This record gives sequence, C-alpha cells and structure tokens, in this order.
Amino acid sequence: MENSQFRNGGGTAASPSTQTSVDRAISELRRGGLVLVHGSADDSVLLVLAAEMANQIALATMVRLAGSLPSVIVPRNRARDITGNEAIPPYSSMALPRGVDAALVRQIADPLFEPEKLGALGRALTVVPVRAGRLGPAVVQLAKWARLLPSVVVARVTDIKAAEAARWAHAQGLLSLGVSDVEGYVEASARRLSRVASARVPLAAAENARIVAFRPADGGEEHLAIIIGEPDLDAPVLVRLHSECLTGDLLGSLRCDCGDQLRGALKEIGAQGSGILLYLAQEGRDIGLINKLRAYQLQDLGSDTVDANEQLGFEADERVYLSAAEMLHQLGVRSVRLMTNNPEKIAQLKRCGVDVVERVAHIFPSNAHNEGYLKTKAARTGHLF
Repeated sequence: MENSQFRNGGGTAASPSTQTSVDRAISELRRGGLVLVHGSADDSVLLVLAAEMANQIALATMVRLAGSLPSVIVPRNRARDITGNEAIPPYSSMALPRGVDAALVRQIADPLFEPEKLGALGRALTVVPVRAGRLGPAVVQLAKWARLLPSVVVARVTDIKAAEAARWAHAQGLLSLGVSDVEGYVEASARRLSRVASARVPLAAAENARIVAFRPADGGEEHLAIIIGEPDLDAPVLVRLHSECLTGDLLGSLRCDCGDQLRGALKEIGAQGSGILLYLAQEGRDIGLINKLRAYQLQDLGSDTVDANEQLGFEADERVYLSAAEMLHQLGVRSVRLMTNNPEKIAQLKRCGVDVVERVAHIFPSNAHNEGYLKTKAARTGHLF
C-alpha cells in the first residue's frame, strides 16, 4: 500500500471547505480524538484514532459507535518485528481483543517498544494484510500529517453507508471527511499559501537581506523566503531549498550537515550578490521533530538514517516541494540555479513548473558524528557528493 499520491501531490485538488475538514481532522487526531473517514463504497466507513494517542475513553467510544471491534493498522517493519514474518505487505491490520488496554495499543504502534514485552496478548494478535484500496493509505497519511507514528486504530461502522457518513458523524459530534479530501490535500495546501509579512533583516552573512513569510491555510508553521540582494528575475536566480532542522540549524548538532548547509548557503548567496534561500517547515525530512528524535534512537541502536525512518513507518524522505514551488512563483521566480546535492529536489521543482537550469554543488566536510549519515545519503538516496 503505497502513499505516492500524497507525497507527489497527486489527486484532485481539494476545495477550501474540504481542506478545512482535513486540517481539523489532523488536529483532532493529535489530541487523541476520533474522526470518521469514508470512501465511495457502501461499506467503506471507518472510525479512526491515532494509535500513539490511544486512550480508554476513545477506544470505548469507538466500539460503542461503530458496533464492531477495532483493529490497529501498523506499517511493514512493525508487523514484521511483532510476528517474526518477513513476508509482510506495506501495512497490516491487527485485530484487538474486546476491552483492550490503551497502553497495549500504544506499545503495538511504537517501534522502540520491544515486541517480546507485549507478552501473551501480543503473541495472540491476529495479523492480516490491509486490503488494497484508497481508504487504508488515506487514514495512515492523516497520522503522518499529524506528525504522529503512522499507525492508526480503526473500526468499521457496521450500519452506515458512505452516502450517510457525514450526516451520521455530525449527529455524533464527530468530524468526517472523504478519501478524495485527503488525496487532494497536498496540492490544495500549497496553492493556498499566503504571503503575509516582509521585513529587512541584516544577516551576518549578508547585510542586504529581507525575510518574506508565507503562511499555510491550515494555520500551521510559516515557510520563509530569505531574499539576499536584488535578484534579477529575468535571469536564473541562485536558490537554496532548506528544510528546517532545529538540532542542526539552532543547536549546532553534529549528527547532520544541516547547520553547515544553512550557513554556507547564506554565505555563498551573499558572496554572489543575490539569491533566495527558502526556509521550509519540514523538520526531519517532514516527519516532525519528535519522530526525528525517535529515528535518532533507532540509529543509536544500529540503523542507518534510511532504515530508521522506514522502521518508524515513514518513507526515507517524506518531503514534497509543491509549497517551495508556489513560493517561488509568488516571488516571480521562473528559473533557478539550485544549490543542492539532492536530485529529488530538482525533479520535483521541474514537475511543479520551475525551470532548473543548473545544479550548484553544496558540499561541506564531514565529521566523526555525521560521516556515516552522509555516506548513507550518497549510497541509498542518490545524493551527489
């Protein structure tokens, strides 16, 4: 069960009203609430709860409203660790017993919780593949966007058809949304970025600089465009796409090269006289800070940076650059000289209508803490060093 339609912005763009439904559903999942997600088939109506946020009240409410026992959907690596079975599909569903403790649900979802500690109840879990379709990927993607572990508790609502789902959910005081809302969310969010503020901010690397803030329609974290000098918009603009990294950018972490890349890019753009650095709210390759710290824990146990993300249930890189392309369009930038070692950034920008006329290498010396990380990026994700 692949999520490429969400990563690449596939699907029909959602309307503002349906995008708001997804925004609210993400917030509800983050606080441990239930949402209703429906497909087009009559039996495709699910109550959904983020497994990481499972609590007894929500589980009991789920069973009472759905009329069926819940199951927990977990990604491939977690199902493999629990069952010992190597032949596992991308996502599997584990039926939960009646009256299951919420702590057990959270432990099932947590890749850092050792499977043998689940005890007899864990060994008795029935594991079945999640059937092919659109509904399973959609509910998992909601958990990802909520910056939670990509495991969800679901219960099929037995007596409700998809056409009746929204009205039934409203009567129960629940949020509801359709699969098509989720599938169009990425593109809709990027297209609805608003340019909200601009100010001159002299930088150590470039005194002639200003910052332009772009706010997403969901009210989430702003993306920033750091404009140095006066770029000639009739010529290719020197541009760097930089995903925020609190540990590297602010704290000077030696586990990655992010801080070096940020400061090095500003220095180089300043030296060349003009250019733009887009500072994107995509912490941890867009899995969020908490999940990035979890990935670090897995790396300390022996995984590399790619395996750690995949053990958590994420892609090696979850970033989508539709928002970056939209920012460039709004700034009047049509063609760029892109400072990057990542071919995927080039490919995505080109798909979004930005002409990348040149790749500008952006390489910095490794250290004892990030040497393995950089080697992994070169060998497994195609970075050019």
